[in-house]
Amino acid sequence: MVTFLSGGTGTPKLLSGADAVFPPAETTVVGNTGDDVEIGGHLVCPDVDTVLFLRGRVLDRETWWGIEGDTAGTHEELLDLAERAGLEGGPRYLPDRRQTAGRRIARWRRFSGVAEFMHIGDRDRAVHVTRTSLIDEGATLTEATARLADAFGLTVDLLPMSDDPVATIVHTDEGPMHFQEFWVARGGDPAIERVEFRGADDAAPTASVLDALADPIVVGPSNPVTSVGPMLALDGVAAALAETPVVAVSPFVEDRVFSGPADHLMAAEGHDPSTAGVAAAYDFADAFVLDEADGTDLDRPVVRTDTAIDDAEDAVRVARAVRDALEVAS
Repeated sequence: MVTFLSGGTGTPKLLSGADAVFPPAETTVVGNTGDDVEIGGHLVCPDVDTVLFLRGRVLDRETWWGIEGDTAGTHEELLDLAERAGLEGGPRYLPDRRQTAGRRIARWRRFSGVAEFMHIGDRDRAVHVTRTSLIDEGATLTEATARLADAFGLTVDLLPMSDDPVATIVHTDEGPMHFQEFWVARGGDPAIERVEFRGADDAAPTASVLDALADPIVVGPSNPVTSVGPMLALDGVAAALAETPVVAVSPFVEDRVFSGPADHLMAAEGHDPSTAGVAAAYDFADAFVLDEADGTDLDRPVVRTDTAIDDAEDAVRVARAVRDALEVAS
């Protein structure tokens, strides 16, 4: 048995070749929900859905977001309709009194669907409508995710990190922003001051997640702050990781990040933006997988390989290195 902690695109890319090394029936994926956002009345779970679509063999692997070949008629009409109606483009917020009232699926300001700022395909939107409707009917996020996983034929267990809402808020020189606004709408341009996991103090990992954390853990090459940080902020997660073998794949080659804003986010949180900084932040990790060009000297066992993942063959190579590192860590 093995459990992957997944967020962003780094760990899903690793998962695209993991079946050759880790039997799907013995694999659990815990998805970050700190990136979740309510837009147009629907709960969007980007990190959970990337795994859902990947394992359902429909993921758009050019963007690592949404469904391959999906149409976007509703999205395009929303933008066109707003322009025709003279409505300012997004991100648009609901009124203050509507921000957290009602459904417990938001921990941050709810976004209006008018001129939505996130590109959401039509089939993708059907997933969000179904998820939100199941929750409105009384299902937990875990239960709704299980239903969707069945619909997409997943052979791994996919679990959201919590049934309680947590929101990753990036505090910037222009004010606080939900991570989706910071990264998708603003392209990561505002200067980062700090990161907050709003609601984490009142959230808890589910019993299923805690059970999964008793197995050997793989932390893929995801953003340590916004993809893994929300999970670590939940009470009991760090303690669980300290009691089981953990292997982490660095998203850096020394001080060069593979993709995304991980370097800026780590620096804002007081971590050195480098492999050494990741190792310091992951004090629970028992072994690391580093790129063969990464000469960082760590105080824990290291397995080196080419960690760039551009296709399934690359993913298999890195997954094999993870398996070797788990043997050392155990």
